Amino acid sequence: MEKELISKKDLLDLMNITYGQLYRWKRKNLIPEHWFIRKSTFTGQETFFPKGEIVQRIEKIQSMKDDLSLDEISDHFSPNFSNVNLTVSDLEQRNIVSNNTLQLFLSLYPSKVTFNLKNIAHMYIVNTQLENGDITLEDCKSIVKTLEGNLSQKTESNFNIIISRKLGITTCFIISSHSNFYIEDKAKVIANIDYSNEIDTLRSKLGGL
Repeated sequence: MEKELISKKDLLDLMNITYGQLYRWKRKNLIPEHWFIRKSTFTGQETFFPKGEIVQRIEKIQSMKDDLSLDEISDHFSPNFSNVNLTVSDLEQRNIVSNNTLQLFLSLYPSKVTFNLKNIAHMYIVNTQLENGDITLEDCKSIVKTLEGNLSQKTESNFNIIISRKLGITTCFIISSHSNFYIEDKAKVIANIDYSNEIDTLRSKLGGL
């Protein structure tokens, strides 16, 4: 399954920005390197971007740039996993996830006393799908274990989380961001989640932590 892409020219026109702005934001790490996708076309090599993600990111940059420096905006987007350390009480007060999701996570990891940004992101991801009615509590357990088991040691966030179902069986797998993927016949993709976007959303909800 391929994501919709937008060419660099069309992006500049759509967002009313210049080539210089785009690459200055890239140098400042406001726009991830892996979003710049080189593809062969009939005119040669051109640069494309994942349309949904790049448009959302530029809109956010434009909304922040009058109040913050580029370095401060970069800090906001940086996936700093080490500077978040919340207790169960903190999570309940902030209402980031439902109590059902929190208790499910604690049942899997009963020794947990505090939660870092990754732990919260994993809860947040399954909580969203659970509230949408796309997965069951049993599915949540499997998905959380997959995320905690495979992403707990990663320091970057350039991943997509794919949740699919076939014949009543839910499967979760992780791929590099913006890679094409293919699933077997009659399997349905329930969710295609950009992990980096989830981290950005959570940082905003947690007050820019």
